[in-house]
Amino acid sequence: MAVALVGLPGAGKSAVGRRLGQRLQLPFIDSDNVIEQRIGCSIRDYFEREGEASFRDIEQQVIADLAQTATGVVATGGGSVLREANRAMLRTQFHVIYLRSSPEDLFRRLRHDVKRPLLQVADPLGRLRELHGTRDPLYRETAHDIVETGRPSVAMLVNIIVMQLELAGIVVPPAPPELPSVDPHA
Repeated sequence: MAVALVGLPGAGKSAVGRRLGQRLQLPFIDSDNVIEQRIGCSIRDYFEREGEASFRDIEQQVIADLAQTATGVVATGGGSVLREANRAMLRTQFHVIYLRSSPEDLFRRLRHDVKRPLLQVADPLGRLRELHGTRDPLYRETAHDIVETGRPSVAMLVNIIVMQLELAGIVVPPAPPELPSVDPHA
């Protein structure tokens, strides 16, 4: 089984994905970590040195590779849905969950984060609103399920996702405990 999490930067893909993998006893893979291993530096440094198009080429190859081999939970980069090939690969090879957050919620979570290259701008909230406007339709197109992240804790989000996976028949719910049988003739 392979589940992919999509959403804007800061939506909780890595935190939720890690916990979801533990809960389902499946491996967790963060596609950004795979990319950094391949390029031998941080995404931020690569982005600055080589540009976004080159980064997106590598990201597309990593998603294709993960789609061929992945079982478990994959957290994708926030921009992974920008390319049609990635959306198609994710949609057909994974059960995709869109962790949907408002730009305002994301800004509250990310306002002190300096690792995200797309947010190193004068108006990060404006940038998040712009990213949301562009990417929200693409996340929706790619996703099988949408989970509003809002204020719930990571544990609550994992519970919601597990319930959705059970409803979709992706995960088998645990069997109820056996009740002791009672002999009516005793």
